[in-house]
Amino acid sequence: MFKNFLSFFNTDLAIDLGTANTLVHVRGKGVVLNEPSVVAIAKSGSQTRVLAVGRDAKEMLGKTPGNIVAIRPMRDGVIADFTVTEAMIRAFINKAIDRRFTRSRLIISVPAEITSIEQKAVRQAALGAGVHECFLIEQPMAAAVGAGLPVRDARGSMIIDIGGGTTDVAVISLGGLVSCETLRMAGDKFDESIVNFVRKRHNILIGERTAELIKLKIGSAYELDEELDIEVKGRDLITGVPRSITVTSVEIREALHDNVRQLVGAVKATLERTPPELSADIIDRGIVLCGGGANIKNLDVLLSEECALPVFVAENPLHAVVDGVGTVLENLDQYKKLLI
Repeated sequence: MFKNFLSFFNTDLAIDLGTANTLVHVRGKGVVLNEPSVVAIAKSGSQTRVLAVGRDAKEMLGKTPGNIVAIRPMRDGVIADFTVTEAMIRAFINKAIDRRFTRSRLIISVPAEITSIEQKAVRQAALGAGVHECFLIEQPMAAAVGAGLPVRDARGSMIIDIGGGTTDVAVISLGGLVSCETLRMAGDKFDESIVNFVRKRHNILIGERTAELIKLKIGSAYELDEELDIEVKGRDLITGVPRSITVTSVEIREALHDNVRQLVGAVKATLERTPPELSADIIDRGIVLCGGGANIKNLDVLLSEECALPVFVAENPLHAVVDGVGTVLENLDQYKKLLI
């Protein structure tokens, strides 16, 4: 009966609606779109017009004239600007499929501890973009499915999903979140910490994109076998002119220290609330790390040392959530109980 119900729909989609990036999975085709969650809008009086979405809009960040604004409508994993988010979802769907998508079903991943009001905002944005029906799935659940964990079994699986706006730490068993904690601290906060550190230590002001590049190139959570460095360009806060400096991985580790300690605290708090039988499973199976934050060098080593448990990085950490949402979409008969 469920399959017959699905036959009424033209195109089913799954979206990982992230603070930093949005990925779209089309039923039967896989992931067809991966673009930054950025929208460029032009303001004229009280009127606003969308100029660009995704990569084209990200190129405009920090480089626009007064009447054009490049913004990220998702903040801390939830909608900060409803109208722009709706326009962004519509634009991404139009990019993902070439034909009209009426009577389409859409599954969107959301943070685990999202409020009912925030859930409603995501649903309304999706419905306003033109889809027929919208379902939600919690990001740690989707990430666990995407990482290949047995989420429907009576065994404990632990996942840490570090996205752009939120970090979800969860223990999963029998298709539900047994113990979970969501931090409004993730990739964006890491970037912000790097910006603040460089400003205080070197009197240089850098932008978000430069901070993100530093994080990706030399960011680490634990000592490296060979420390790295990178040349950074920014504006001197004293003279006001552009200047280049060299930043080391040791400095960036210091910049990220407070964020990493907050993450370790959330992992330990989640483990403390986990029932003993599931704790035994986690000892045997370890913790799986995914999301963009999983690419911070030696984060798995630090977590393993702090928690005295094996920690593994998912095979494709950046795509774990969208792979999971896509798997649920492709196998709704098996996974429909996971949907909110």
